[in-house]
Amino acid sequence: MRLKARRIVQARRFEYLLAILIIASAVMRGLATSDDLIDHLAVVLLMALVWSLTLAVLVLEALLKMIATSPRVDRYFRDPWNVFDFLLIGLAFYYPTLAILIITVRLLRLLRGFSAVREINLILSTLVRSVPSMVYIVILLGIIVYMYAVVGHNLFHEHDPARWGNLGLSILSLFQMVTLDDWISILHTAMELEPLAWVYFVSFVVIATFVGVNLFVAIVVRNMDEINEERLRRSEQPPTGDSLLNELRATQDELGATQSELRATQQTLQRLEEQLQRQLSRNDC
Repeated sequence: MRLKARRIVQARRFEYLLAILIIASAVMRGLATSDDLIDHLAVVLLMALVWSLTLAVLVLEALLKMIATSPRVDRYFRDPWNVFDFLLIGLAFYYPTLAILIITVRLLRLLRGFSAVREINLILSTLVRSVPSMVYIVILLGIIVYMYAVVGHNLFHEHDPARWGNLGLSILSLFQMVTLDDWISILHTAMELEPLAWVYFVSFVVIATFVGVNLFVAIVVRNMDEINEERLRRSEQPPTGDSLLNELRATQDELGATQSELRATQQTLQRLEEQLQRQLSRNDC
């Protein structure tokens, strides 16, 4: 039973089915935003059917995984993705609209094993690894923005109160400058008061926009190179003792499950044979 459950969950057909249902659910939720389509009963029924099938397959997958890890069901919750799936199922029953957004993340997990989208897996792995370093860059840029906001408020709050009237408005103005959205007009307004104001604005744009963006790009490129090198080393290195031991344990678990199924099958055959013999004895009498 455990072996069959593991085979079903790991089967590519099962993964394809779940991926198709998740994509269909996302498309249906998108169609639901159209007032013309949502008025048709057939579309509403189709949406309900697709969503119900998606939830049913997700629940079935969780149950099969628990059966595959029985009697040690706690192994199921040791995998963070399994915990994510379990919480997702609970969320889907109470907040379907929010759950469909999270289910899209579940789709990315399915796609990571497909050879056609291995580059997507590489990009996702790179982004996840880059998050800690990006946090430090955001903190550094936050300090720089705060310093420039205080200086900008003190310099321009009387001349341009709509942009520099308080600290919050100053930070919003600087954020607009980071995006390079009409920052020249902010510069010209400030230069009406002080012709040398361009030094303040140009220095901020160079530091916050050009240097900041290049730092983000550098981190992503570095982590992508590291992930590629790690993959190359794993492909060249022979399997380690730990990996062989894990494979051996998995094989032993599968053999144990197969033996249990064989014993159950033998017992069933013996009972059938005894019933057949009794039936033949009755016929002879």
